[in-house]
Amino acid sequence: MVAALVVVVYRNSGGYPPKLFFVSLDHVLQLKKDYHLEMLYLIAKYLITAGIVVAVSEIAKRSDQLGAFIASLPLVTILTLVWLHVEGQPAEKISNHAFYTFWFVLPSLPLFLLFPFLYQRFNFWPALSISVGGAMLTVVAAALVLKKFGIDLF
Repeated sequence: MVAALVVVVYRNSGGYPPKLFFVSLDHVLQLKKDYHLEMLYLIAKYLITAGIVVAVSEIAKRSDQLGAFIASLPLVTILTLVWLHVEGQPAEKISNHAFYTFWFVLPSLPLFLLFPFLYQRFNFWPALSISVGGAMLTVVAAALVLKKFGIDLF
């Protein structure tokens, strides 16, 4: 059993005030099987995913190194793989997602070197925009190179 708990707000059709209750992550994953609870499942999926992003940003406020370490973990990819598996996607689809993620991550890494350099010289938003634009260019360049080796990213 997974120890994580999710808080869910539910409004019943009788117009009564919302109820607050706790469910285990295992229970949330089983909700997908009941057609009438698909919306609750989707909300739980959003809450779990968003909760992890918020937790990482809060940790990063307190410790640069720990925040960066946790952010560097492929949490979004891991969550995506879990959600794809729970939703019954075929193994080939899940494997392809992991394979293509690898090839998109490599050329996007220069963003993390370019951003600190630019942020010392420009405001936050221009530095971030230029860094993201640079990462997009390196992804396109990598896609063109990889295509010659039989790996088609686009």
